[in-house]
Amino acid sequence: MTTSDIRTRAQRHLYPHFTTGQVWNSDQLPIIVRGEGSYLFDEDGTKFLDGLAGLFCANIGHGRQDIPKAAYEQMSKLAYWTNWGSAHPAAVEAATAIANLAPGDLETVFFVNSGSEAVESAIKFARQYHRGQGQPQRTKIIARNMAYHGTTLGALAVTGIPAYKEPFGTLMPGVFHVPNTLGESIPEGGSAADLPSVQAIRELIEREGAETIAALFAEPVQNSRGALVPPAGYWQELRAICDKHGILLVADEVITGFGRLGEWFGSIKFDVVPDLITFAKGSTSGYAPLGGVIIRKPLADAMLASEQAGIFTHGATWGGHPVSTAVAVANLQALAEENITGNVRSLEPYFQNGLDKLVAAHSSIKEYRGAGFFYAIELMGDRNSGRELSADESKALLTQVMPQAMREVNLITRPDNRGATMLVLSPPLVADQDVLDDLLGKMDHVMSAADSYLRLGAPSLARA
Repeated sequence: MTTSDIRTRAQRHLYPHFTTGQVWNSDQLPIIVRGEGSYLFDEDGTKFLDGLAGLFCANIGHGRQDIPKAAYEQMSKLAYWTNWGSAHPAAVEAATAIANLAPGDLETVFFVNSGSEAVESAIKFARQYHRGQGQPQRTKIIARNMAYHGTTLGALAVTGIPAYKEPFGTLMPGVFHVPNTLGESIPEGGSAADLPSVQAIRELIEREGAETIAALFAEPVQNSRGALVPPAGYWQELRAICDKHGILLVADEVITGFGRLGEWFGSIKFDVVPDLITFAKGSTSGYAPLGGVIIRKPLADAMLASEQAGIFTHGATWGGHPVSTAVAVANLQALAEENITGNVRSLEPYFQNGLDKLVAAHSSIKEYRGAGFFYAIELMGDRNSGRELSADESKALLTQVMPQAMREVNLITRPDNRGATMLVLSPPLVADQDVLDDLLGKMDHVMSAADSYLRLGAPSLARA
């Protein structure tokens, strides 16, 4: 079967996720058949650099044999069982491994299948927990502008991206969005308590009534709007506010969990113990679907001890699936044995130095933001003159110029239009210095194409 045959059948029978019809029906639609380390290959043998780690998933890299072996062995022994009224070893081992990596007393793991389901579960846990504690009025959720938390209807309500919500009409009520940390810094002589984003949370709580609020959701580094790294002390302020008012603090670590920022969890990097952590992606490095919520043990115990219910009224057929959890155990073991978090920490300065050079060489780049192996490059019309992009320029860069330049150098990553014109870089965590050099070289080509389209004269890295 040829690539064109597969592409034709995909376009006829396979419905795409977050992909326009124009892109899906293109005769250039990629058909990826295998992976190896930080690279992917199509059926013709063309080699592509995976600059997005799949979708922030492939932390341990593509093409491993140890992880599929664990899946095969588990499937041969027990292919399926549940955590309803019983347990099985794979889920127990995975929960134990994850709990041992999490900060503080986050010791109890509830498994589902995806990041959206993890966030949905955290919403439901927060609301039922408060109800069980005699505070049924605590139903409201605080989240941040432009934050992405998933596609199920509850998670979508918490998501702060209006364009993603509009097609579905009225969603779950009682969700409030506050400013994110874009562009914020600690004022001279001040602290994180003085940040406008933190003050906005306090004002919202005062306005709505602390006794009505169930939880506050935030990502350690916010993905949508471009890898927003919070100012020092920001997470400590969130923790203090939630402690003062009895609100559950939820760290959405679907992207930042399992090494992407150079620590097992972003919460560790920012020195905070949230009440719940949502996870998915990196827990299996994409080798099987898995997500979940890590819950502080006193909260988890209180739910099961509640006189009102004594049960978390929530579950999923595939939650804690034996094969997925066995894959998670093998993946986490490989990440630990190969010191992948150390690899990210040691190469972070090298990566950032390369991005600094990229910015200096291209006037179409406004700035980059991020940490570890997680960055967003934001574009503008001309950094030297301060001109921003027009709407037409932004559309052309996102849909034509950058995608075409990426094809020319066989780079797979994501042009992002959520709040600005951006390109996201999130390579597999096994990437070494040579892979980062390859990524930066390919990005130089893409940014040169952007400069050329905008008629800017900035030199490329090769000529700088």
